[in-house]
Amino acid sequence: MTPQLARQLARYNAWMNDKLYTHAEALGEEGRRLERGAFFGSIHATLAHLLKADRAWLNRFTDAGHQLTPPDDFPALRAARQALDADILAFAASLTPDWLGEEMDWTSVFTGISRRQPRWLLVAHMFNHQTHHRGQVTALLMQAGIDPGVNDLQALPADAFAER
Repeated sequence: MTPQLARQLARYNAWMNDKLYTHAEALGEEGRRLERGAFFGSIHATLAHLLKADRAWLNRFTDAGHQLTPPDDFPALRAARQALDADILAFAASLTPDWLGEEMDWTSVFTGISRRQPRWLLVAHMFNHQTHHRGQVTALLMQAGIDPGVNDLQALPADAFAER
């Protein structure tokens, strides 16, 4: 993981979240909350999990103090996602090779397990986790008859969330 890659992944993250929230909005409340047999059940629950997990990682990395519990209504969830994506973009812009090269002691707020791991690995995990669950949302949208389109990293438009 390099600062440059983290910045690119943060832009990709924000771009994909915007696309998926736009497509999920078209399903309406009932369609977003419908149990679809995914790990978190519904599209809404999967998006809420992603927000919660990303807030937890950003809190670990920056002491940001984000509340972990996601909003329950979709417009508030989307607004929280957009705000968090802006925070992730700012975090990625601040990264240095030295910071990424250090180890970090952390305790999971979900399991209580404490670990010491390289920061580069944990930042890579945060972005990988996002991609994993967005892939689930993409599949659920396709099953609901909504094609979210191309979602490959190299398809990120050059001007999407351009580096400042």
